Amino acid sequence: MKRKVNAKWNGNGLDGSGVLTSQSGAFVNLPYSFKTRFKNDDGKLGTNPEELIAAALVGCFNMKLTFVLNEAKFNPEELNTDATLNFEEGKIVSIFLDLKAKVSEIKEEKFVELAEEAKNNCPISGALNCSISLKASLA
Repeated sequence: MKRKVNAKWNGNGLDGSGVLTSQSGAFVNLPYSFKTRFKNDDGKLGTNPEELIAAALVGCFNMKLTFVLNEAKFNPEELNTDATLNFEEGKIVSIFLDLKAKVSEIKEEKFVELAEEAKNNCPISGALNCSISLKASLA
């Protein structure tokens, strides 16, 4: 499988801006800039690379966990995971995953074990060079 995303940038680093377009069309001309990356806490002006990495990780993690649970004969009703990425001194240093799930007939201890397995083995986790931590609980 190959996926393609295009980035276009115009202008200098501080005042310039760019757009991102994905092969799937999930985003087309999605704006990003220095302001959207570092001065836009509410996220309404556009995205940034760190937000996209957090989204990729959390999406991958939920999908991987679904398959891990299925292999263990459990069927999740809902996996709701927040990802909080910490960017310090020009580097992604950690990502915290906060998972709340509805999974019938599973004990909390087994659920946490399977969630850790999914976190440690999803393809995006393996591509990242930062600490990834997880809090997993059943709703």
